[in-house]
Amino acid sequence: MKRIGKFIAGRKTFIVLAAFLLLIPSALGFIATKVNYDILSYLPDSLETVAGQDIMVDEFGMGAFSMVIVDGMEKKDVAALEERIEAMDHVEKVLWYDDFVGIDVPVSMIPGAVADALFQGDSTMMIALFDQTTSAETTMEAIEEMRAQVGQQCFISGMSGIVTDIKNLAMKEIPGYVMVASLLSLLVLILATDSFAVPFIFLTSIGLAVAYNMGSNLFLGDVSYITQALVAVLQLGVTTDYSIFLLHSYEECKPRYENRDDAMAEAISETFISVMGSSLTTIAGFAALIFMTFALGENLGIVMIKGVIIGVLCCVTVLPAMVLLFEKQIMKLRHRSFFPDLGKLSDIIRKTYWVWILLFLFAFVPAYHGNNEVELYYNIDTGLPDDLDSAVANEKLKSTFDMSNVHILLMSSGNSAKDKARMIQEIEKVDGVDWALGIQSVLGGGIPESMLPQKLTSTLKSENYEMVFICSQYSSATAPCNAQIAAINDIVKKYDDTAMVIGEAPLMKDLEDVTSVDLMTVNTLSILAIFLIVMIVFKSVSLPFILVTTIEFSIFVNMAFSYYRGISQAFVAPIVVGTIQLGATVDYAILMTNRYKDERLAGKSKKEAIEIAHKTSFHSIITSAFSLFASTIGVAMYSNIDMIKSIVILLARGALISMAIVLLLLPSFFMVFDRLICYTTLGMKKCLKQQNIETGGGENEK
Repeated sequence: MKRIGKFIAGRKTFIVLAAFLLLIPSALGFIATKVNYDILSYLPDSLETVAGQDIMVDEFGMGAFSMVIVDGMEKKDVAALEERIEAMDHVEKVLWYDDFVGIDVPVSMIPGAVADALFQGDSTMMIALFDQTTSAETTMEAIEEMRAQVGQQCFISGMSGIVTDIKNLAMKEIPGYVMVASLLSLLVLILATDSFAVPFIFLTSIGLAVAYNMGSNLFLGDVSYITQALVAVLQLGVTTDYSIFLLHSYEECKPRYENRDDAMAEAISETFISVMGSSLTTIAGFAALIFMTFALGENLGIVMIKGVIIGVLCCVTVLPAMVLLFEKQIMKLRHRSFFPDLGKLSDIIRKTYWVWILLFLFAFVPAYHGNNEVELYYNIDTGLPDDLDSAVANEKLKSTFDMSNVHILLMSSGNSAKDKARMIQEIEKVDGVDWALGIQSVLGGGIPESMLPQKLTSTLKSENYEMVFICSQYSSATAPCNAQIAAINDIVKKYDDTAMVIGEAPLMKDLEDVTSVDLMTVNTLSILAIFLIVMIVFKSVSLPFILVTTIEFSIFVNMAFSYYRGISQAFVAPIVVGTIQLGATVDYAILMTNRYKDERLAGKSKKEAIEIAHKTSFHSIITSAFSLFASTIGVAMYSNIDMIKSIVILLARGALISMAIVLLLLPSFFMVFDRLICYTTLGMKKCLKQQNIETGGGENEK
């Protein structure tokens, strides 16, 4: 590695030039990468609800729908509006009153289900059917065109409207995330380093790594908007300490070498070995996300693993080249350290170790309970601004038509008319169901199917399936709604085992089921992976238990904070936070543990080793923690998307909690379990023998 280090140091100008030239393909890749704003699309294809979406496209040429509420229009004007909407690109069909009966037929003369579904007071509702899926670009374009043309009397509700608003909001906010995170990280680095030039060099190097990572996402096909929003912020927070380590290593090497290129070559060699070990735990945390059934985890996991690897490579190539090129500016802009001497605090923490052990024992059970019981929400529009077009429309739908959801029933078209009628009658009796609108709704009025309008029958019936819209009063991802879906499924399976209930709410019910299993899987895998890495790195049986316990306790405290304050979290937050907080902040514990082990092996007593380890790692741990905190807390203050905000708040708080617990609890564990650590760690038994010699075989240490 030293030979590679000499190569890098000797070609610093070329490397920096090449690094900036690589921004061109990175920018092109970033622009070409598609962003997916519909997280429900990451559900596994094996689910019935997902398969049903494909059937809708294949059988009916329809992938999504929206309810269009029209206020205070005459029937003839509504009919004209219907034609205008239907003529728009990617709007397959629009269902309204005139598709069931003639426009001149009084509402009082049509079947009750049809009247209730389409009319309330002076408001009427149309169902716009799109030819592509909910989150397709064409569907969102159709939504935008409809909004531009329908006027203030119209409200467009439904999942496609929500996804469109999320897209618009994310596109507007994501550049702000990067700017705020960079500014706050810059402030932390100015305080943590001793030169005003260093933070700018660090952020430039990390920024290049972020750009390469985001540009290379093109090979994934698409990334979720959550991944797009978080990747730069997380990569900045997670990889900053790699840069600090390289600079510190270079400063230590300079007095030993006459030539600064040789000093940097040695620093690159030392940094690469140390950073690779540290980055493995972070990668392990992200790697666990890949095993989620919910493919959003795989999407985020791959991008972040890629980001850490690219960050390490830039740390040992681009950064050293820039440091060498701008060393004069670094030296010229040096300043006194803003970081206070915390040596006395280290002494206090070590001497009061029993206090921190008692606090740990006292807090563990309530922290564990809070972590397991924190309330999660699964409705993706939760926390979005109330003034968004979709939010206003959905509220209008609720207040005017008492409708929060529309489920779609797909049943075999070969079922007897009698069974279809009975099925719909039973569905309409389910709690929270106002009506079920389909061909049978009209036939119930005594009209033969052959006399129904062709547009209606072709829309609701294909060669193999018949479609029924079911109105629900209940909001998605709530207990009443989930119970309602289960009850409807029981009814339809009784008559037709091929029938399925699909739509927004059934998808969210599946989302809850899938991610609850994923949470256990991901947490288990991340803990096992990091446990094994720590065990291999330290050649110890006991240290992995101590380190993982320390960080897991930090995660419990973090999640419990939300539980005891009554704050619900986005369903994905505990999964993402559990892996990222574990993977990123276990490095704090590894840093201190590594120094403690080295000092014990060097012949230091237990107390001396712990004291040195704590004092020498204090600054690095605080700097790393506040870097992650700074890069995430700004996003939390800036974002209006609650799903993103909840994740970054947990990460920001988790960084500080992990920092505090590592600094307080880990040295306390060393004090209590030093003898066990020495017995169960390869090569450390001699530490106890040396200690016995120094103390005359007693337990007291020097």
